[in-house]
Amino acid sequence: MMHPQYSLVLAANRDEDYDRPSAPAAFWDDAPNILAGRDLKEWGTWLGITKKGRIAALTNYRDPASVKEGAPSRGWLVSDFLRGHEEPLTYLQNLALRADQYNSFSLILGDISRLYYFSNRDGLFALSPGLYGLSNHTLDTPWSKVERGKEALGLLLFRDQEPLPEEIFNILTDRSMPDDESLPDTGVGREWERILSPIFISSPTYGTRSSTVLMIDRKGHVTFVERICNAHPYPFMTAKFKFRINSP
Repeated sequence: MMHPQYSLVLAANRDEDYDRPSAPAAFWDDAPNILAGRDLKEWGTWLGITKKGRIAALTNYRDPASVKEGAPSRGWLVSDFLRGHEEPLTYLQNLALRADQYNSFSLILGDISRLYYFSNRDGLFALSPGLYGLSNHTLDTPWSKVERGKEALGLLLFRDQEPLPEEIFNILTDRSMPDDESLPDTGVGREWERILSPIFISSPTYGTRSSTVLMIDRKGHVTFVERICNAHPYPFMTAKFKFRINSP
């Protein structure tokens, strides 16, 4: 959807094993242009933006039967793009030539003028202005939490020309679970399908570790807010960054 104030509003939860080491969002010491969290196991990331407006976000595609042992880290797909200078479409076209080396993923990346979606499950295409949802499958797969999140965010953006990050975080903390009849079958068993079905996931070993709201207005002003939970029932750390995109 087109919004009068914002060219991009992104709301994202990072779901991961609680014991996987990671660092909160910050401008990286070794790449001061990049604002992102960091996976301290493989040194990639899942979501980030640069001061020049390069944007990338990644989700894993859930299919345990297709997992490749020893495959390269998918987090590098985000960090490599953020570090680089290739045009977004060129980067993705080159990635498509080697995408089968990786475990299944979906990737959204681009800049403030164009965004693309690419998955090694269903290909590459440009994203026109609109409202999209992505979980651990392909874009806009009608899982209950994807549909619920899109509806809530769409209503918020439709009624409010100046939505607050707090209102968007309220969507990301939704713990409601659908009926069993609405659960997908991704090969992890019915009990795990239940655990993974809310927008905000909680379990003893795996769940929503952080939530991020990224908003870019039509003058290039960026608001990036991250809240970290890491197995706590409520956020215990919040980081907020504001800057204006520098033109290339």
